[in-house]
Amino acid sequence: MLKHNNELRHEFAPSLRGGKGTTEVIHLLEKDQFHNKGRLFAHNRLQPGSSIGYHRHEGDYEAYYFIRGEGMFNDNGREYPVRAGDCTLIGVGESHGIENTGGEDLEFIALVLFD
Repeated sequence: MLKHNNELRHEFAPSLRGGKGTTEVIHLLEKDQFHNKGRLFAHNRLQPGSSIGYHRHEGDYEAYYFIRGEGMFNDNGREYPVRAGDCTLIGVGESHGIENTGGEDLEFIALVLFD
């Protein structure tokens, strides 16, 4: 299978998980392509000042790989600065959120797999 850039579904999610601004979600795979092993593989973009709200993962876990920009990652209540090249992992039952604290878009790949 090959998906060209112009074939990828773009979603604009305002206040994602209670966050600020709008998150652009570029779906690299669709839910039916996970064979019941996961639900999200996407390239996300947050404009400066935008965020994905703090939320808990039940029955799944999520990894982020940052490809551009700078932000503040909330890992179970502790905040860490992140930038291009960093990777995060939130396990089942854990919580996280992310905010773009830089002057350019914060871009990252997000992968959510089932436990």
